[in-house]
Amino acid sequence: MPKLYISWDEYKKRLERLRNYLAEKKMEAALITNGTSIFYLTGFNHIVTERPAALLVPQDGELVFFGPLLEIDHIKLKTPLIKISKTYLDYPGIKHPMELFVEWIKELGLSNSHLGTDNPAGAAGTSGYTGPSLADKMKETKFTNIGSLFWSWRLVKSEEEVNLIRESAKWGNLAHQFLQDYTEPGLWDVEISQMATIEATRIMKKTLGLEWEATKGGSPCSAGFRGQVGKKSAIPHAIGTNTVIKEGDVLVTGAGADIGGYGSELERTMIVGKPSNKQKKLFDIMCKAQEAAITALKPGNTCADVDKAANEVFHKAGVESLVRHHTGHGIGLGGHEPPYLDQGNSQKLVPGMVVSIEPGIYEIGYAGFRHSDTLVVTEDGCEILTYYPRDIEYLTIL
Repeated sequence: MPKLYISWDEYKKRLERLRNYLAEKKMEAALITNGTSIFYLTGFNHIVTERPAALLVPQDGELVFFGPLLEIDHIKLKTPLIKISKTYLDYPGIKHPMELFVEWIKELGLSNSHLGTDNPAGAAGTSGYTGPSLADKMKETKFTNIGSLFWSWRLVKSEEEVNLIRESAKWGNLAHQFLQDYTEPGLWDVEISQMATIEATRIMKKTLGLEWEATKGGSPCSAGFRGQVGKKSAIPHAIGTNTVIKEGDVLVTGAGADIGGYGSELERTMIVGKPSNKQKKLFDIMCKAQEAAITALKPGNTCADVDKAANEVFHKAGVESLVRHHTGHGIGLGGHEPPYLDQGNSQKLVPGMVVSIEPGIYEIGYAGFRHSDTLVVTEDGCEILTYYPRDIEYLTIL
């Protein structure tokens, strides 16, 4: 049975890394409000709403959760690392939660200290939240923004993280196969997506057993089209379609799965019916651009080198005007995260970075062509974690 979660030892190492950073920067504690960062440090994932929530990590001593009462039993189910919780009934409350945050920080003896935080306001600020800034309420406390710290740490994945992404890719592959199997003219794209998602999720749960559970909202294992059907396949971030699939359509797909909070990205271009010469030509150009980008994904190269490699193929083919986005992005806890494979990004590639490779071309009013695969940078190049067929013969639906 594969591992389905980050180990508690790894979470403890992340906390130790943060505490060492606090000591180095002479900060007494960190106050983290970002829900993903709290999950990254503790394994506690929650629905971020208007109700302020934060994790206080002192240089020494127990972690402390500040947040709504409705999370207290949830914390106990999800992590052994948070042993102290200070809660309020709800927001905005008779006493505003930020007033309570001030009191709790003072009770912990940190009012005259130096705190690192991802948000000096003290709250994520979602769902219409309003309130006084924590930094404004605590003039005697020095707040330093350390929000970018977690992005930099998440750039390079550990072996445990890569293995979870690899497992996600396996189930995304299954979901995509069901998606292709169920695709036929006359069906609405949403119907096909739901059938494939339900079937793949059912098998994944049955195979992985009781130990596996979803950590994010939405379908834990899914495949779909995201509206990129027919002419709308030329809109890279289309949302939905009000037409059924028909003969001659180009379809751009997507599939993935949630394994321990980590995901992967698998996208393919499929063609309904015998491909036309123009469809074959654009499909082939897209594939060659992806292959060039994959070849460029290696230590010593930069993120820009990968994007430039794909763009060079597009320029030589005379389709540079059909490019709508860069070649790829990091992936892990987030669907999009650094590093970004962009011609303006000079960041060096290092082993352990996990990215999508997805150069695409889009002719408005006609069709779009994009494959996306998830890869990890290795010591001597890269490893492709997704493995669904990429050739036009396999991806043609007759």
